[in-house]
Amino acid sequence: MRRKEGTSVLTTEDFDFELPEELIAQTPLEDRASSKLLVLNSKTGAYEDKVFSNIVDELNPGDALVLNDTRVLPARLYGEKPDTGGHLEVLLLKNTKNDEWETLVKPAKRAKVGTKVSFGDGRLTGVVTEELEHGGRIVDFKYEGIFLEVLESLGEMPLPPYIKERLDDQERYQTVYSKESGSAAAPTAGLHFTEELLTQIKAKGIKLVFLTLHVGLGTFRPVSVENLADHHMHSEFYRLTEEAAAILREVKAAGGRVVAVGTTSIRTLETIGTKFEGNIQADSGWTSIFIAPGYTFKIVDAFSTNFHLPKSTLVMLVSAFAGRENVLAAYHHAVEARYRFFSFGDAMFVK
Repeated sequence: MRRKEGTSVLTTEDFDFELPEELIAQTPLEDRASSKLLVLNSKTGAYEDKVFSNIVDELNPGDALVLNDTRVLPARLYGEKPDTGGHLEVLLLKNTKNDEWETLVKPAKRAKVGTKVSFGDGRLTGVVTEELEHGGRIVDFKYEGIFLEVLESLGEMPLPPYIKERLDDQERYQTVYSKESGSAAAPTAGLHFTEELLTQIKAKGIKLVFLTLHVGLGTFRPVSVENLADHHMHSEFYRLTEEAAAILREVKAAGGRVVAVGTTSIRTLETIGTKFEGNIQADSGWTSIFIAPGYTFKIVDAFSTNFHLPKSTLVMLVSAFAGRENVLAAYHHAVEARYRFFSFGDAMFVK
């Protein structure tokens, strides 16, 4: 259990830092595990430069490494309006019910309620049933066969807007253990793992535990309010099975650590820990948990994560665990040492 600075005295500006644009990684490294790894001690603030494959040395026999097995949907679709021939870009965000999806449409002004859109010469069609704010639209789709298979053939990978380079191998924006389709973005902390590295980790006596959280694009948006207490998180679907929960309970009972891979795994575990008063139970549902300084961690003992956007909820989450000053000092070092930032960038291990 730990408690850091309270949200009542911190503002969004307290999590800002200078980030040269050239440090935003545009392409993945050829070897996933060759990224840099900055190891941060949350108690002392000390940090050390390593390589990601050294993460094996940071894990102890009896620990559990918790990985998010979500798979990114090829969720960007390009279609046209059959009546006018006008072009629309539709980005799937989350499945709301049956074949209805919450989407982002560009240009939104061309997508009023009742607008019909055709994709892939009519193999997939949609009609706008509801207008949401910020370009959001509910679209009801029609198709033959299995929706995910149609999407795989027609859709493109929705890379974040700060990545300008084309990604030739779409699997490089998936983790090697991705399984459950449903994310609008990758759980990027997991992109560093290879099958060989996971085999090494298991051989050392660390248990691999999988959960699912489908990542929404709101995860990466900077906070727009000044006072953190006024920020409202988007919601994301999560699932932890009874088998996974049982392993985590055993690890905790034996004195091992729960080590989360990425902020998505942290948010899932801490949602469950909050809901069940520190106990680990199988559960599924929607979480909008906002972890910022002042939060007391209930399940997670250590974690790996990438380097995040200035003033983002993700920097606030890391600061809640390790202290804002420690985190900003580590980030300053990462900038000075030319670490690569964001989705295809380097990683931190926080303990």
